[in-house]
Amino acid sequence: MEVLASSATASSCPNFVISNLYKNPNSASMAATPQVLQWKYAPVRIVEARAKAPLMCLKITSLKRPINYGNTDRALLLPICRLNQSFFSQCSLFSVHYSKLKKKLRLKKYAGSLHKVISCSEKIGRHAFVRFIVALMVVMSVSVSVSESPSWALTEENLLFLEAWRMIDRAYVDKSFNGQSWFRYRENALRNEPMNTREETYMAIKKMLATLEDPFTRFLEPEKLKSLRSGTQGALTGVGLSIGYPTKFDGSPAGLVVISASPGGPANKAGILSGDVILAIDDTSTETMGIYDAAERLQGSEGSSVKLTVRSGPEIKHLDLMREKVSMNPVTSRLCAVPASGKDSLRIGYIKLTSFNQNASGAVKEAINTLRSNNVNAFVLDLRDNSGGLFPEGIEIAKIWLDKGVIVYICDSCGVRDIYDTDGSKAVAPSEPLAVLVNKGTASASEILAGALKDNKRAVLFGEPTFGKGKIQSVFELSDGSGLVVTVARYETPAHTDIDKVGVVPDHPLPTSFPKDEEAFCNCLQDPASACNKVELFAR
Repeated sequence: MEVLASSATASSCPNFVISNLYKNPNSASMAATPQVLQWKYAPVRIVEARAKAPLMCLKITSLKRPINYGNTDRALLLPICRLNQSFFSQCSLFSVHYSKLKKKLRLKKYAGSLHKVISCSEKIGRHAFVRFIVALMVVMSVSVSVSESPSWALTEENLLFLEAWRMIDRAYVDKSFNGQSWFRYRENALRNEPMNTREETYMAIKKMLATLEDPFTRFLEPEKLKSLRSGTQGALTGVGLSIGYPTKFDGSPAGLVVISASPGGPANKAGILSGDVILAIDDTSTETMGIYDAAERLQGSEGSSVKLTVRSGPEIKHLDLMREKVSMNPVTSRLCAVPASGKDSLRIGYIKLTSFNQNASGAVKEAINTLRSNNVNAFVLDLRDNSGGLFPEGIEIAKIWLDKGVIVYICDSCGVRDIYDTDGSKAVAPSEPLAVLVNKGTASASEILAGALKDNKRAVLFGEPTFGKGKIQSVFELSDGSGLVVTVARYETPAHTDIDKVGVVPDHPLPTSFPKDEEAFCNCLQDPASACNKVELFAR
């Protein structure tokens, strides 16, 4: 399975979006048969099939937890032990009269099939064989009475819930599932959660995911999954905002901070700036609103409107924005010439990368080639306020700048499980001086790229510590068109730094007045007294 990253922030289409969406395999592939079943859950047909095997031996593993048998007569239970060909010499069975046991356990309907069991070997006597049959019937009885498995009465809604449960069971990075028994949760939910309608099933799935306490593992209704796909393809319908986690300023009411506004989008045209705080969306306060809920509210059909209450500095703005299709061109670039005399004149190629959609790596290559045609001798890669996106695009862009080295380690609870590196075969600009600009809005795939360039000593990082989102998500599609975003792994930088909740620490800070776009950056370079010329971007 391809490993993917999520971003730390969300846009009007949350651009932590993953590269591939995995369709649900058929039920046979989804439910891999375990090697050993706990006997209390073994269906009768499995027990009978095993009894008819040539050796007539049932292997039972010891249980780690005591089983609550309710009102079951404990004197009739088979002791838990390992059975092999010397079963009858290792395990003592209770001597209970066969007919009395059959009556007490009400297993008359199974008795006929059990009489047909083939003899294990000539060494097993008739008395031992009868005891084996009695023990096997006890196992079957407890299996039926204790498990009460609903497998023969599952509704279509139950099956959809189980499909989501299996996805988490297989893919989720934390195999303790936030310290709970994942199997027990499934059984309790099937018994107690209402799943009579699709809406109730969706609510049951969301409730299940909430127990993981992972804000990045979440459920997507079919229409939201479609919107997520469109965001990875470089266009979406919304207002063109990237938003960050709730924050507070000087004791003011909490809100959602604006990371960036897409150039030419509705929010940008309305004058919304990076650092502004969204206080309400359609008169609903964002004080306790999650970023994904907010991102979904900002989306909608083309031509529809959304009301925003925005605080920009001390000013409160009430804006009515019209949603439109926003083109997500992830790269802008510019040649910036620094006045100097003779051969020492500096020609800097400025590249601003705003997201990692499917166009990102190609756009970066194109920008580099264009700037090279103008004889640039250094590059600035601006990753500020880039909230991430497609993990594979981050890897491909790292390969553009590196001639060799590890890019990122993919890890799970057991340690490193995969390594992404490069041999230089895809390098486009592996040698020119490179400065990378980062800030607290630099997240996820941006952090992977920044960490790779820093740890491989390919670039010098300037700015402030990045957001610190070191988790990786994959998107899985369920059979009804809905989907799950699941945290499947974490990652470490080439220096084995876990940046989750810490971020990538830059080499040098930047002045607060340092410009944030290509035009302001070039103009800043023209002024010898400006903040740009006080920062030695290409000095190690």
